[in-house]
Amino acid sequence: MPAQDHARNASRQTRYRNTASVIDRTWSHFDEAYRRGLMGVHCRSTEGRTILLTRGKRQGRQATDFVRCSYLGLDNHPAVVAGAVAAIEEYGSLHWSCARTRLNFGLVGALEENLSQLFCARVIAYSTVMVANMGALPIIASGHLTGGRKPRMVFDRLAHASLAFHKPVVADESQVDTIPHNDLDALERICRRHPQVAYICDGIYSMGGQAPVRQLSELQERYGLFLYIDDAHGISIFGQRGEGFARSQLPSDLGERTIIAASLGKGFGASGGMLMLGTARQEALFRCYSLPHAFSASLNLAAVGAALASARIHRTCELANRQRELAARIAFFDERICTAQRGTPLPIRMIRIGDEPAAIDIAEELLDEGFYTSVTFFPTVARGEAGIRICLTASHDLVELERLCRRIDRCADAG
Repeated sequence: MPAQDHARNASRQTRYRNTASVIDRTWSHFDEAYRRGLMGVHCRSTEGRTILLTRGKRQGRQATDFVRCSYLGLDNHPAVVAGAVAAIEEYGSLHWSCARTRLNFGLVGALEENLSQLFCARVIAYSTVMVANMGALPIIASGHLTGGRKPRMVFDRLAHASLAFHKPVVADESQVDTIPHNDLDALERICRRHPQVAYICDGIYSMGGQAPVRQLSELQERYGLFLYIDDAHGISIFGQRGEGFARSQLPSDLGERTIIAASLGKGFGASGGMLMLGTARQEALFRCYSLPHAFSASLNLAAVGAALASARIHRTCELANRQRELAARIAFFDERICTAQRGTPLPIRMIRIGDEPAAIDIAEELLDEGFYTSVTFFPTVARGEAGIRICLTASHDLVELERLCRRIDRCADAG
């Protein structure tokens, strides 16, 4: 192979993935976090947000969990747990090992109909949000949702790893660009140059912040922009029926140029993922050509039963009550701790430390005092931006939250 061809191929191989470099740069931090019992933690849930550590040097100790993304506290709701058990007992099975183009549990169809009515969309359920993204992005890149013309696929730079991971596959279908976070000017410039553009972003970003949904809708009206929004962290905590951060700001009819991916395992409190589609043709294409739909199995029956139970809660006043409880805890935290996310209605708060070893030290100190938080460092955040992620939920005890805030204040004073 000529030297220039080898160089070109090597360049293409590393254009969208840099796994070797990431491992080389971060292995010591991951190794240290695991060694100190800050990652890969084994435990069981007890009441509220309390967990009991079941392995390692802290075995038998309790901690208040600020890691789980069950923002409304539905993941251990008695009705949700009972729904999971009831579904297995009714069908006498947990899982069917065949593609969904062949056999489907009847309850899966019931769940999709239920969610479609709840969120005013055509919903397809998946085992995870990442799997849903895996099936969706190549179909969008194929041009079959944009009048037969392949769109320029534009990713927000901070799009979640479960989106960015698929760039190499998408690049085999169409051209891929990555633009700075929430840079609407850069996106509009691309829209002016290309007749078909698809923008891929999060609704709420896992490290804090949100997409400018209304401004994106304006670009959609002006240029026909196709929107693919992963609103995994926004579902259930926004909207009268928990339709999510993105869906609650969009028209009742999603139409043919918007798809929303969302989690059934975060605010929704069950397990799995879903896509909200706008047209019958989109649904038909996904049920035939979405890779996980055609070549993998659906979410298991425990997840289906739990999701059906959660959907029932979403139709009651309990949803609004829990949304208010979450908002109150966010405000409580913001009164005491200043973060870049302060004042936003989002449940994720980042305590910036900067130095990776220092962030690991602080996370360990917090855990030793009974608070399990997420230590974050590159590649989850930019290099030199290591910190502590706090996920606030409706179920957090205010006394424990006050105690956490005082401990964070002491860390800030010591720094």
